[in-house]
Amino acid sequence: MNDLLTPSNASAYDASSIQVLEDMEHVRLRPGMYIGGKDDRALHHMVAEIIDNSMDEAVAGHATWIEVELHENGHVSVRDNGRGIPVDPHPKDPGKTALEIIFCTLNAGGKFSGDSYQTSGGLHGVGSSVVNALSDHLSVEVARGRELYRMRFSRGVPQGPLERVGAAPNRRGTSVTFHPDPEIFGALRLKPARLFKMARSKAYLFSGVEIRWKSAIEDGETPLEATFRFPGGLADYLNETLNGATTYAERPFTGAVEFREKFGVPGKVEWAINWTPARDGFLQSYCNTVPTPEGGTHEAGFWAAILKGIKAYGELANNRKAAQITREDLLSGGCALVSCFIREPEFVGQTKDRLATTEAARMVEGAVRDHFDNWLAADTKSAGAILDFLVLRAEERLRRRQEKETARKTATKKLRLPGKLVDCSASSREGTEIFIVEGDSAGGSAKMARDRRTQALLPLRGKILNVLGAASSKLGSNQEINDLTQALGVGLGTRFNLDDLRYEKVIIMTDADVDGAHIASLLMTFFFTQMRPMIDAGHLYLACPPLYRLTQGAKRVYCLDEAERDLWLERGLGGKGKIDVSRFKGLGEMDAKDLKETTMDPASRKLIRVTIDEDEPGETGDLVERLMGKKPELRFQYISENARFVEELDV
Repeated sequence: MNDLLTPSNASAYDASSIQVLEDMEHVRLRPGMYIGGKDDRALHHMVAEIIDNSMDEAVAGHATWIEVELHENGHVSVRDNGRGIPVDPHPKDPGKTALEIIFCTLNAGGKFSGDSYQTSGGLHGVGSSVVNALSDHLSVEVARGRELYRMRFSRGVPQGPLERVGAAPNRRGTSVTFHPDPEIFGALRLKPARLFKMARSKAYLFSGVEIRWKSAIEDGETPLEATFRFPGGLADYLNETLNGATTYAERPFTGAVEFREKFGVPGKVEWAINWTPARDGFLQSYCNTVPTPEGGTHEAGFWAAILKGIKAYGELANNRKAAQITREDLLSGGCALVSCFIREPEFVGQTKDRLATTEAARMVEGAVRDHFDNWLAADTKSAGAILDFLVLRAEERLRRRQEKETARKTATKKLRLPGKLVDCSASSREGTEIFIVEGDSAGGSAKMARDRRTQALLPLRGKILNVLGAASSKLGSNQEINDLTQALGVGLGTRFNLDDLRYEKVIIMTDADVDGAHIASLLMTFFFTQMRPMIDAGHLYLACPPLYRLTQGAKRVYCLDEAERDLWLERGLGGKGKIDVSRFKGLGEMDAKDLKETTMDPASRKLIRVTIDEDEPGETGDLVERLMGKKPELRFQYISENARFVEELDV
């Protein structure tokens, strides 16, 4: 027995065990920390990073055109006629040029001080270097000072020094050509249609630039060449998006305001909005030409201006019902585009999906509000039609809410709710959540951690039935599925009615391990095949319980995975003494305090909304059928094709 504890059998842990990764090595090991993963979205995000650099040159007034070209071999080139990346030696590292520093060093760029760019989309100094690290080939050509220079890289490593190619008296700017590394992205390929849409949207966002598109790959729907220049900016974008649909305003409410005029700071906001009965509403927002699909402070400021303006107009028109209008009503049929340019914006994450700059809300609201008031007063016909439409939407919303409150109060009489459901006490669906938890032990901790007023719990025993791999007759007889549908108050398949859903958020909460991921996959398959409208409406979420808890003195940090754990161990917690690392084996081992703070409390938790992102109709369904269906050979084929791209799991 004692032999088991001898040094010869124990794993050595000393200074040699501590790894220090270079910038490019860390990007390749953990690409998800920089571009969000290794999926199709991350692949195309690489192109966006390079285009954004050229757009920053255009917005700053140094470039008038940008060319995006997709080559037959899968390479992509982005060219501009800007100033060109500096090629002289860097003052802090004279042995390297500024170009090499930009493409090989994280947190290096010309957009930190604000001296080179008043506003820019690239702020973290990692875009070009991350693209370089995740490309098996990248070449940069710079025409600067009437000379042409070139430097080549592979997986972030220079393949030689910067070389002077020759004279270029009639050329200026930067050209970047790269090929995403198959070791990272596997069989994924850049799609012409997606890049075409990306290039066109950039031209709408800045009327002063011309975007040129070229493609050597035919997909049957995307032109091989096109040139985009839209003097009308977002107004042109909105008109094309609505495509002749009937609208309540004859002309959309559009405008642009320089922040310097109103607030004394550089930047501006541009917008376009109209209401239509022909389609669902949307808001597409951008900051410094970077899409922000999760919104942020600029969206909040825009909607605040529109909501206050329409309510004020309703008061002037003696329409008392206008006071009932909410942001939800504005979104119903309201089609809007908002683009702001601000100095040193704060984004959430490297992929910049959400803007967090507090001042943006105040400036956007202040800039839009006055113009909206004037627009409503100048076009009373359109203003009256919009007000009447929004009042009707508000009345309809209030009527639905009242019906749901009445239905919920008597739900226990109408529905045979499963005995293990721990329901919430709120009478309306708005603001309520149901956590689908794995096992009774996790349900016990969650029961103590929940907010009894708004949070319900449904423990499931073991793994739910794979609805794609089982006979259809088993669905009606499966107890777990029956409990789940009864708790949600809805039917399956064609009998599903979104209005019957009893909770605003349906949250899958499983252990942060392989078994938990499997259960979550089975549940998402069930919801996708039997309750897809619930996903389309944004009601399905995944909880993000931590895998580790790090403690150092009074300091405590929770980590979602090994990468985050290693990052904190390297950085330190800021406390005193040794860092204690605890791994949660499951939700059942977490006490109520830990579970509430990390996973259930809306003020501190992280949630992932489940969405369906597909370029072609049925694309997601085909993939789900392949992975979860009755044909194991298709699943085996997919695993064989992609297994080498999966990182080793520490389980």
